[in-house]
Amino acid sequence: MAVRARLREYLHTDYKPGEKKLLDRSNLNNAYVSGMKEELHFAGDQLNQVQAAFTAGYVVGQVPANLSLHYVRPRIFFPACMVVWAALTMVTAAVHNPQSVAAIRFFQGIAEATTFVGTHYVLGSWYTERELGKRSGIFTASGLAGTMIGGYIQTGIQESLHMRHGLSGWRWLFIIDGLITLPVAIYGFAFFPDTPATTQAIYLTPAEKDLALARVPPVMDRAPWSWTFFRRSFTNKFFWGFVILWIIAGETESFGSNGLLALYMKSHPVHEYTVPQLNNYPTGVPAAGIVSTLFWATLTDFLDGRRYLVGYFIGVTGVVTSALILAASSPGADPVASTPMVFGAYYWAGAVYACQATFFAWANDTLRYEEHMFRALVLAGMNLGSNVINAWWTIVFYGASMAPWFTRGMWAMIAVSIALVIWTAGLSFFTARHERMRKAEHTIEGLNYEIE
Repeated sequence: MAVRARLREYLHTDYKPGEKKLLDRSNLNNAYVSGMKEELHFAGDQLNQVQAAFTAGYVVGQVPANLSLHYVRPRIFFPACMVVWAALTMVTAAVHNPQSVAAIRFFQGIAEATTFVGTHYVLGSWYTERELGKRSGIFTASGLAGTMIGGYIQTGIQESLHMRHGLSGWRWLFIIDGLITLPVAIYGFAFFPDTPATTQAIYLTPAEKDLALARVPPVMDRAPWSWTFFRRSFTNKFFWGFVILWIIAGETESFGSNGLLALYMKSHPVHEYTVPQLNNYPTGVPAAGIVSTLFWATLTDFLDGRRYLVGYFIGVTGVVTSALILAASSPGADPVASTPMVFGAYYWAGAVYACQATFFAWANDTLRYEEHMFRALVLAGMNLGSNVINAWWTIVFYGASMAPWFTRGMWAMIAVSIALVIWTAGLSFFTARHERMRKAEHTIEGLNYEIE
């Protein structure tokens, strides 16, 4: 009965008056298996080098882009970056060699640098601990949905536009990807709400804007570009706690983010898959990610923000799925008989995407009483750290030439999964202690105020 009562309370929150109302990277992999590899003469690990170029640009732009949100409204900054990204995507349709793709992807990485963590920063500015997980989950799931749909879009393009006006199907993919981004950017210029403190959204009344401010803790918002700010930030234990958390967790996503299932199919020792199959079958990976993300984001909200539970789930998932693929690749294993098991392992591994929403929500929850730009720096640092490692991790452990089995990468996945469990346990201890101390200090301050 107690659980049912809590569930009813969670699903039917008693909002204050007015409160309820208040309230891409896959295109390259799709193109690669749809004719880009052969037409541009990709060889060896050049695909991974192109991905590393994107990561390098992403890393370069990460911290400056997110700290710039203190000076440039997100309503302007985000859509402007989207316009640049769309233009570069369409330019990719004109390339003639892997080196040109790498150069374009580098600048795309810079343009995309603030989108992911910048959006998590804005979400953390609007929503309370009880609401943040679901919203972060919806944001992450929407990105995974784009990845999943991208495979079907490429299949449709391949069937209907391939060699139309002399352009290969994969070139049309980049043109269409760029074009469909522009309306979203226009919508952002008009309707993105910024943060509660700076919003000028025409669809919010003055009373609703005041209510939005009242819902989140008032914290100091100082200019971030100073030596004192960076020294204080880089010596804070939570900066390194969450950065290292996402460095480890980010590498558990490698099965999905590096398109390993598509590369496994492309280099299968027995089967030869068609282009539609190469694009469609891997969509099960982000589909599993969507289900897992929404489930864990909602569950951790319901469990009063116990985001750390996801770390243990991902640790088990990473070890088991890697072990299954290692078993399939062992000497004497039948590659035909093991194919369903490998597909199942990769699909299950897609569930690790749940850590995106929950871990960034965890950082937002822990730091919501800190100054805004420190929270933004931590979120940027998490993504920066992960991508710095991923820039070389992908080449060392998941190079395209290592397909179909990626044996070295499977052992790496087991190692980071175990490390994630250990780090999650330690960080959850420190965040819980920090929250107890904060509440105790708040109680003492309240008592002193009453005495005075």
